Amino acid sequence: MLGPFGKPSQPSNNQHKREGEWFAVSFRPENFIPGLVIGFIFGLLLDLSGLPKHNSKGNKTLSTRGKRQQQRLVSAADDGELKMVLVVRQDLKMKSGKIASQCAHGATGIYAELMQSQRTLLRQWEQCGQPKIVVTCKNQQEMNRLKEAAESIGLPTFVVADAGRTQVLAGSKTVLVVGPGSKTLVDSVTGRLSLL
Repeated sequence: MLGPFGKPSQPSNNQHKREGEWFAVSFRPENFIPGLVIGFIFGLLLDLSGLPKHNSKGNKTLSTRGKRQQQRLVSAADDGELKMVLVVRQDLKMKSGKIASQCAHGATGIYAELMQSQRTLLRQWEQCGQPKIVVTCKNQQEMNRLKEAAESIGLPTFVVADAGRTQVLAGSKTVLVVGPGSKTLVDSVTGRLSLL
C-alpha cells in the first residue's frame, strides 16, 4: 500500500509502539509538511483576528495605560469622527515634493507604531475614511510644544527626522503627526494652525 507521497506506508503494528519511535515518525515529510502548513495558516488567522500580541517580557504590548488612552481617544469623539493631523515646519522652507514625502513618512510611521499597540483605534480611523489634514507650524519650538500638548491628553504622536540627503540637514525634525484621535481632542491641539 502506498502512502501520501507515493512511498510504501509503514504498518502501524508493534513497530511503532516502541518508545521514542513516535518522534521519528512525526518528523517524516508526509507528516511534517502538512502540519507546518496548517500551523502557518492557523497563525495567520490568529494574527488577522486582532488578538492582543505579547512582547518578549510576556506583558501585553498595549499596556493598561495605553488601553485607557485608547478608550479616552475613542470615547471623546462626540460624533465618532477620528482624524490625523500632520504638522509641517515652515522655517525649513521645504519644496512641495519634499513636504509630500515627509508627510508620507509620518503617516506610515505612526501607522506602523499603532499596528503594534492600538489596532482598534486604527480600524476605527480607517472606518472614518482615514482623514488626514496638513497644517503648518513656525519652527521646532512650536512643534515641540504641540507634541507635548498632544501627548499630555493621550493622543499618539510621531516625529519625522529627515535623513539629510536633499533639502534639509540630517536629523531635522520635519513633520509632527498628531493622531489619529477624536476630532475634538486633535482640534484642541492643532485647531488654531493654518492649513498648508
